[in-house]
Amino acid sequence: MASRILLSHSNNPHFNLAVEDCIFRSMPADQRVLFLWRNADTVVIGRSQNPWKECNISNMEQDKIHLARRQSGGGAVFHDLGNTNFTFMAGKPEYNKEVSTEIVLQGLKKLGIEGYANGRNDLVVGEGEEMRKFSGSAYKETKDRGFHHGTLLLHADLSRLANYLNPDVKKLQSKGITSVRSRVTNLNSLYPTIDHQRVCDAIVEAFCEYFDETTPVIEEISPEALPDLPGFLEKFEQQQSWDWNFGKSPQFTHTLDERFKWGGVEIHLDLNNAHITAAQTFTDSLFPDPIEQLAEKLIGVMYRPDAIAACVDSLIERFPDHKNDLEEMKGWLVRAVS
Repeated sequence: MASRILLSHSNNPHFNLAVEDCIFRSMPADQRVLFLWRNADTVVIGRSQNPWKECNISNMEQDKIHLARRQSGGGAVFHDLGNTNFTFMAGKPEYNKEVSTEIVLQGLKKLGIEGYANGRNDLVVGEGEEMRKFSGSAYKETKDRGFHHGTLLLHADLSRLANYLNPDVKKLQSKGITSVRSRVTNLNSLYPTIDHQRVCDAIVEAFCEYFDETTPVIEEISPEALPDLPGFLEKFEQQQSWDWNFGKSPQFTHTLDERFKWGGVEIHLDLNNAHITAAQTFTDSLFPDPIEQLAEKLIGVMYRPDAIAACVDSLIERFPDHKNDLEEMKGWLVRAVS
């Protein structure tokens, strides 16, 4: 089986995930692949996750943090340049996630780090109460091939995890998969001079040793040196799109309520693919007409602050005497769905 090794110099999560998916879809069944990459300031969610349930969207927007939905399952993770990401791919029957896990561990061993696998997809150091996770993985398989990808915490800013992976408390119920949080650590606590290049070199060396590759050729790719992959530009565009990152969310419901000086408002939303499929509004306002009409206008609207704000703006045009009250409600709704 022929090997292919790729190293990305892009820190754009949508570029790297597009590369990964295109390789996986187009690779010959008799090829094995190692792909090494890292992302800047990104929350990556699993294929079946709801970003509003997993992330603090308003904090992410404020701090210009990317959201990226991957093709595999699993939970939400935060990436910065203190992470190294790996992807192993192979045709079946060679594909074996135990083998790829062992290659990563052997690579780290070359740096003096003794880690081990714990549970279905974690790599850890320490034991008992001192056990800490430094790597999580996810997988994808088709009839004739599979991939195993994961992230290694080298010197990530762990203080930022809570800013983006703890969602606002919302009355939101989702059918998607909820992340499991673990106690984590950076590998620089064990190997202070560790960095992305050292880890990449060590994993490539372990990969070549395992498969007896004596003269590896490493393909270095970036947006300036695009990989030779069929359909890459289309996949790159899809990975960046709102429809993929937000719109592919599973069905969920959101109940919002607030009390203003002029009355209380309660709104029940049903959503599918991040579009509002049903809406009910309730109010004890002395002039309920705009609130009642909001329920009709919300049907079919994307679950985006700008789209919902536009609905309220249309009500302000129709009921100009109530502009101040409706502007106040609009501000609340924009904050509530962020």
